[in-house]
Amino acid sequence: MASIIHYNTCPICASASIGKLYVAKDYTVSGELFEVWRCNTCSGGFTQDVPDASTIGPYYAAESYVSHTDSRKGLINSVYHKVRSYALLTKKNLVTTLVGKQTGAILDIGAGTGAFVNTMQSGGWQVTGLEPDATAAKQALLKYNIHLQPSDSIYTLGSHQFDAITMWHVLEHVHDLHGYFKRFSEMLNTYGVLVIAVPNYTSTDAGIYGKNWAALDTPRHLYHFSPASMELLADTHGFKLITKKAMWFDAFYVAMLTEQHNGGSFLKAILVGLWSNVTVLLDVKTCSSVIYAFKKK
Repeated sequence: MASIIHYNTCPICASASIGKLYVAKDYTVSGELFEVWRCNTCSGGFTQDVPDASTIGPYYAAESYVSHTDSRKGLINSVYHKVRSYALLTKKNLVTTLVGKQTGAILDIGAGTGAFVNTMQSGGWQVTGLEPDATAAKQALLKYNIHLQPSDSIYTLGSHQFDAITMWHVLEHVHDLHGYFKRFSEMLNTYGVLVIAVPNYTSTDAGIYGKNWAALDTPRHLYHFSPASMELLADTHGFKLITKKAMWFDAFYVAMLTEQHNGGSFLKAILVGLWSNVTVLLDVKTCSSVIYAFKKK
């Protein structure tokens, strides 16, 4: 029987001022309904009554879960792969710019099937990759001959050894949220950079779709970060924000998934993605997904 986590306070900031926002469906695996709650203090959100780390595994067991299986089936996964090669180079260039040198030591947490690890390694970086899913890790070995370590390795890696730590759409999946941040501070060297990309549930496209927004992805997404809550969380653990960057393609990808889940139209997805990105030109905090870069204070 699954062990369920029920929050009486916000898992991001510990405030007791919390309340139900949505009832959202798991479209990917189970079809079950999960409550999404919001914190009135930090403006972050979280999925209520989620399975704990030892029992959530079955909710990832879907061939369509592209980050674990590398599936190319269907239009959306096909588009994902076409955009990914460009996005990988963009991420590599961003990390290189933030760190301020062409090569160094990097830790990628939630490496999936190893595409980003391979990109950085090919660029001369010394890369350590962590991945909890055995299927994804096997794909990384077969495709790139990359050996990814299990996620629990984060607790045993040495201190002050990384120039950068990256998490691309991973932090929202991590049960031990504050424990991870403690380790970030320990593992980064003095001038190291922490780069975290997460969906933004206060984005323009999230506002349009509400409870149906695909990036709620309950129950796999344990938390639903707003820019304010993400910055507060990092600040609590001794990190200062350097910059925020928009992930331009995410609005289209998430809108396409949302329309697919709800029998909607491809055209509407394109229009929603376009409108979401137009608003980002005025304020990056409205982007569907945001990349945050932090350094230790």
